[in-house]
Formats: sequence, C-alpha cells, structure tokens
Amino acid sequence: MNIILKPIVTEKMTSQTESFNRYAFVVLKTANKIDIKKSVESLYEVKVKSVRTMNYYGKTKSRSTKGGVVEGKKNSYKKAIVQLVDGNSIDFYSNV
Repeated sequence: MNIILKPIVTEKMTSQTESFNRYAFVVLKTANKIDIKKSVESLYEVKVKSVRTMNYYGKTKSRSTKGGVVEGKKNSYKKAIVQLVDGNSIDFYSNV
C-alpha cells in the first residue's frame, strides 16, 4: 500500500517549490517521517533533504436550509512537506 495519497498543488505550494524546492503531499495518518522519505525517494527517484508533517483534524460544519439545519463534518488528514536536495525536482504534470 502506498503511503502518499495525493500531491497538494496550490498557489502557496507552487511558490514554495520555486523558492525552497518544497513539495506537499497528503499521506496516510499512520505514516511517519522515515516512511514518507522512503516513499517519496522510491516513487519520484529524488533525494529528500527533510520532511515535516502536520495533522489536520476534521471540523464540523452546519448551514441553515428550508428543511432545517444540515450538519456535516470535513475529513481529517495528514499533510507532509518534503524538501528536496538542490538539483532534484518533481514534475507532477509529466503524465498528463
């Protein structure tokens, strides 16, 4: 089973990629930094300098409609920011 679920491609991460050679991924909640480093290195064939992780917890949301109040919950996930060694890069759009 793959540890990396999907890459995060946002305006903020694109600017960090250009400036600091950092990439962000949504990963499994049970993954640790060593597992994430090995997975990125094997999947994209690059050398990883450092890994930082963050846990985002699901928030409850509610809205009022004609039928009453509708409540729901956003999913919780774990995000990893991976910094690569200078000279390495990942191209997410090569397979498109």
